[in-house]
Amino acid sequence: MQKELNRQWWKEGVVYQIYPRSFQDTSGNGVGDIQGIISRLDYIKGLGVDIIWLNPVYESPNDDNGYDISDYRNIMEAFGTMADFDELLACMKERGLKLVMDLVVNHSSDEHAWFQESKKSRDNPYRDYYHWWPAEKGTPPKRWSFFDVESNAWKYDEATDAYYLHCFSVKQPDLKWENPKVRQEIYDLMQFWFDKGIDGFRMDVISFISKDTDFPELPESYKGEFIPFYANGPKLHDYLQEMNTAVLSKYDVMTVGEAPGIGIDRALDFVDEDRNELNMFFHFDLMGLDREQGETFIMAKEPWKLSEFKKIHSDWDAVFAEKGWGSMFLNNHDFPRTVSRWGNDSKTHWYNSATMLQTFLLSMRGTPFFYYGEEIGMTNVRFNSISDYQDINTKNRYKTIEQNGGDLGAFIENEKEASRDNARTPMQWDTSENAGFSKTKPWLKVNPNHTEGINVAAQDANKDSVLNYFRRMVEVRKDHPALVYGSYHLLLQADEEVYAYSRILGAERYLVLLSFSIEKVVKTIGEIKFEKAELVISNDDVETLSNDKLFELKPYQASIYKLH
Repeated sequence: MQKELNRQWWKEGVVYQIYPRSFQDTSGNGVGDIQGIISRLDYIKGLGVDIIWLNPVYESPNDDNGYDISDYRNIMEAFGTMADFDELLACMKERGLKLVMDLVVNHSSDEHAWFQESKKSRDNPYRDYYHWWPAEKGTPPKRWSFFDVESNAWKYDEATDAYYLHCFSVKQPDLKWENPKVRQEIYDLMQFWFDKGIDGFRMDVISFISKDTDFPELPESYKGEFIPFYANGPKLHDYLQEMNTAVLSKYDVMTVGEAPGIGIDRALDFVDEDRNELNMFFHFDLMGLDREQGETFIMAKEPWKLSEFKKIHSDWDAVFAEKGWGSMFLNNHDFPRTVSRWGNDSKTHWYNSATMLQTFLLSMRGTPFFYYGEEIGMTNVRFNSISDYQDINTKNRYKTIEQNGGDLGAFIENEKEASRDNARTPMQWDTSENAGFSKTKPWLKVNPNHTEGINVAAQDANKDSVLNYFRRMVEVRKDHPALVYGSYHLLLQADEEVYAYSRILGAERYLVLLSFSIEKVVKTIGEIKFEKAELVISNDDVETLSNDKLFELKPYQASIYKLH
């Protein structure tokens, strides 16, 4: 029996993520800015998307490109002013676009006024805004840090003879949610932005906010893995429910949590509507399919199998079949480019694989998130030298390997596919020197392939481009509610070349066929009955799908059929 749809704008919307440093520079400083986003709003609206997720634009010393916030109620000077932000919001509302901002409250910057006070003395009123371990208790129990050169999440502070906790950079001290004053500060700043008129928050590493303040040693049951341990704090759901009651329930907004360490077994604890916590969250099972955390950096695993890719998405879809809601993404500011990672960015297969992956995201259940440049098939840049990288993660891991006498060449080869800077190169607007992003040297080098057709101007003028296919596919999703709300049924489960599934809503049935092969494939689907298959969209010339269930797909071809 089909469950009641429970239609919501954040379920039906398509999200477009903007990394502001890399989108459009109008001030001539080589860094993207808010006025640059305003200048491109008509382009964004023309994509057919509904929601912009804007990475942090708050005041920040930029140790982690804005994820280290020193003032939650002000705009970083490099990006503009609060007047610019207000203009952006007004211009978006004029175009019917919604704005989701980043909420980064697991940690602040060490330059935030709270931390500046906290470290002055042990009896400072702000001392308990952060996690401190007095040195007279000895060395604190091991805690792992993402960005620390020594992977140590404790930093000794001589002034008060104590250590503070930083699960990320040494300049990103963790806020102490166990202090009700801290939680109220956070709820107040959320209300500040909601009252301005924003439409939601993407909540950075929200699964880490609760800590066991006794700081026990890592339990053996975690087998040395700190991320799931960090995501299992004792008061996590108490805090999320309190946040919902205090703030979220008072506004018509969208919430999506970044939830590393959260598996299928705990998913509904966050998004079951009856629990009143979040609308959806990002899980990271797919992001671990082809990479794994090594001793010092993220490393490649054995080549991934399509059957594993299918299983991850099918298992997660099943979790939300009756309750809650999922999210769909293939890359963002923290992960390499979609077509380079999950498709094939060679000139032969780039177009089909880029559009096939767009078809996938837009035909699955769950709100689809696209990252700037994904609509034109932007690829990994694959820098050859450490001097070209700007990402704190890459640079600090390089230092660690250098200090330990490790293989720096092998590390750079790894980063060509794994570094976050692959996702952060400037948006490719045209063929000019800096791809139309800036009139001066950009903060991060532009991918040279912007002169080879991977730019907006060239693709906008070509009806058969990746960009124009994306626009058409967005329309297909909006015109077919079954692709949003319909049930999902995996077909050809064990096949390692084709991902096939149906979407069913009432009497409406759709068949999605996606080739992940570099060869032409011929398959038969015996698991589904139909008299006639009507083509809805395809990224390549297509053969008629006969009622004997035989079909042919060219390399990386995507086709959607309506079944009768």
